[in-house]
Amino acid sequence: MRRRRIFSVTMGGLVLGGLFLAVCGGGEAQAGTQGVPADLPGVIQGQPTAQRFVILPAFNNEAVLDKETGLVWERSPQPTSTRWIAARRTCMEKNVGGQKGWRLPSLQELTSLVDTSIAPPGPTLPPGHPFLTVQSTVYWTATRIDEDARGSWAVHFGLGGGSTFINWAHSVQSWCVRDGTNVN
Repeated sequence: MRRRRIFSVTMGGLVLGGLFLAVCGGGEAQAGTQGVPADLPGVIQGQPTAQRFVILPAFNNEAVLDKETGLVWERSPQPTSTRWIAARRTCMEKNVGGQKGWRLPSLQELTSLVDTSIAPPGPTLPPGHPFLTVQSTVYWTATRIDEDARGSWAVHFGLGGGSTFINWAHSVQSWCVRDGTNVN
């Protein structure tokens, strides 16, 4: 019961924070570069969305290369919610466009897709992005707090890309990623 209350308070805080950003100038940020960590290897800041994302024919057009980060994302994340352990296993076993090697993204990787200039309800992705079925909801990451066995960080694509700690007993969305080296 206490965990459910903490989850509810956290989600309520995210909602209030998103509304605050929407009302108090969250839309003043520049599109396309917000939320992209400057310390990601290979990040080229400020690339227009049309040039940033490339749909990959080698993956049967089911994956997208992010040229700012060098990561390959599944074009259509799974639309159903799962617990963290199931999401992690699903990514490891995933076959997208005939390709294996998928995993849950780190918090830093997932927030690299966030465009904070998009007001709630989102999804907070850059305008003109090529992704399908992305929902304005919370997505798991592989990032944990000091190897905390109770949960993992997640990113909310409906409230400005805010991150929140989610207990593994809860079910949220997942979006798989893989390294972009040797991609045609």
